[in-house]
Amino acid sequence: MAELTNEKEMAPSPSVEMAKGDMDKTTIDEDALKLAEMGYTQEMSRNFSVWSVLGVGFSLTNSWFGISAALITGINSGGPLLIIYGIILIALISTCVGITLSEMASAMPNAGGQYFWANELAPKRWANIASYLTGWFAWAGSIFTSASVALAMGSATVGCYQLSHPDLIIKPWHTFVAYQMANIFCFFFNCYGRTLPTIAKVTLWTSLVSFAVILITVPAVAPTHQHAKFVFATFINGTGWAEGGIAFIVGLVNTNWSFACLDSASHLAEEVHRPERMIPIAIMGTVAIGFVTSWFFSVAMFFSIVGDFTNILSSATYVPILELFYQALSNKAGAIFLEAMIIATGLGCLVASHTWQSRLCWSFARDRGLPGYQWLSKVHPKLDVPVNAHFASCVIVAIVGCLYLASLTAFNSMITACIVLLYLSYSIPVICLLVKGRANIKPGPFWLGPIGLVANIVTLLWTLFTLVMYSFPFAKPVLTSNMNYVSLVYAVIVIIITVDWFVRGRKHFRGASERHNDVVVVMEAVRHGSVASAGHGYA
Repeated sequence: MAELTNEKEMAPSPSVEMAKGDMDKTTIDEDALKLAEMGYTQEMSRNFSVWSVLGVGFSLTNSWFGISAALITGINSGGPLLIIYGIILIALISTCVGITLSEMASAMPNAGGQYFWANELAPKRWANIASYLTGWFAWAGSIFTSASVALAMGSATVGCYQLSHPDLIIKPWHTFVAYQMANIFCFFFNCYGRTLPTIAKVTLWTSLVSFAVILITVPAVAPTHQHAKFVFATFINGTGWAEGGIAFIVGLVNTNWSFACLDSASHLAEEVHRPERMIPIAIMGTVAIGFVTSWFFSVAMFFSIVGDFTNILSSATYVPILELFYQALSNKAGAIFLEAMIIATGLGCLVASHTWQSRLCWSFARDRGLPGYQWLSKVHPKLDVPVNAHFASCVIVAIVGCLYLASLTAFNSMITACIVLLYLSYSIPVICLLVKGRANIKPGPFWLGPIGLVANIVTLLWTLFTLVMYSFPFAKPVLTSNMNYVSLVYAVIVIIITVDWFVRGRKHFRGASERHNDVVVVMEAVRHGSVASAGHGYA
C-alpha cells in the first residue's frame, strides 16, 4: 500500500497537466520545464557541456592522482599486488556503482542527487527520514573528501620544499598551513559561475597531460627497473596482522579512495542541458578514464622504483612518490617539477571537490535539510553560484583541518569515513528503488535492466563490506597512535543528524509530498519567468 500511495503522489495531477499544457505552447526551456515538474525552479544557468561535466567528475575522482598520493603507502599493507589487482577490483565495483548512479541520474536528473532520489523512491512513511539521512551522509562525505585532498596538497607542497632544503624537519604545523593555503586558494575558483566550465575542462586536460608526462618520463630515465615478479606478484604485509587477507583489506582503503566521489557529476544536473543523457556519460567516463590512468600509472611507477622500496617509505619529505621521482631522475629540480604537475592536478581535484560540496549543500538547503537553510539556499544573482553554501562548506573544511594538529590518526579516520559515508548515501536510494521495484519507475535514457539490478546489489553488498571491514585497525598491536577512529566519526555524524532532525529537521524538511503540492505554483512561476520569486518561496 505504501508503494501505491507513493506512486499516486508522484503522478501529475490534472492541474499540473493543464499547467504543463499551457507551458508547452510557450518557448519555455525543456530542461527548466522538467525541473519545474519536480518542484524546483531553474536558479543557475546551464553553462556546462558534457566535457566540462566530465571535467568536474574526473578531476574530482582523478584515480591516478589518488594512487600517486597513496601508492607507496599501500605497499606496506599488501605490496604491489594490492595496488595492481586492487585497482582492478575497485574499478569493477565502481563500474557497478557508476551504473547505479547513472540509472537514477538519468531517470531523475536533479542537483540533489542521491537525497532527492531517496525522497522520490522511498515509501511515504519513510521518505523524509531516508532523504534526510542521505543528504547529511553525502554532504559530510564531501567535506571529508575535500579535507583529504587538501591534506594531500599540503603534504606534497611541504615535501617539495623539504627536498630542496634538506635541513628542514617537517612539523605538523607546516603541513597544516599548506593545507589551509590550498583550501583558500581553491575557494576562489568556484566564485564565478561562467568560468567554472572552462576551469573544469582545463583541470581535466591538466590531469591527463600530467599523467602522460610522468608516465613517459619516470620509466624512461630510471637507471634500473624492478622485475615483473615484484610488480605483479609481490605481497608485502607490514601491518602486524597475521592474516594476509586483513592486511590486503586495510590497504584497499587507499585504492578505494582513488575511485570515490562518483556522484559528483549528478549534482550538476541543473547546470547542463539534457542531463538525463549527459550525466551518465560523465559518470561512466570517469570510471573508464580512472581505471586506465591509475592502472598504467601504478605499473609504471612500480617498475621505476630504484633500489629498496623501504628507502622510499622512510623519505624525509614524507611524500613517497616524490622520493621515487628523485631516485629515478637523480635530480631534485626534475623531481620537484614532476611533483608540481601532481600538485597542479590535485588543486584541480580540490576545485572540483569544492564545486561538488557546494552543490550538495545548496541543493539540500533549498529543501530545508540544513540549519541556516535560508542563507545557504541562495544563489548569487550576478556570480551565478551558491556562494553562501560554497563559503560555509570551505569554512568547515578549514575547521576539520585543525584536527590534523591534534591527531594524524584521527584525521586519517575521517578520510576512511568519506568513502563509507558516500557509499551509504548511494545505498539508501538503491534500497528504496529495490523496495519500490525497478519496474515501477519511469526509466531515463540510461537504463540497463537486469544489468542494472546486478549493479544495485553489488553496490549494496560493497557498502556493507566497507562499513564493517574499513573499521578495522590499520595495524597491530593496536595502540592509541594507530587506532582506527572511524567508528567514532560515524557516531559524531549520527549524533549531529539525530539532534538536528528532532530539533528542527522533522518539522521543516521539505519532502516529496510538499514538493509535489508546489509543482503547479512552480510551473506557473517558470511560465511567467518568475524564477527569483519562486526559487525560495518554499524554503
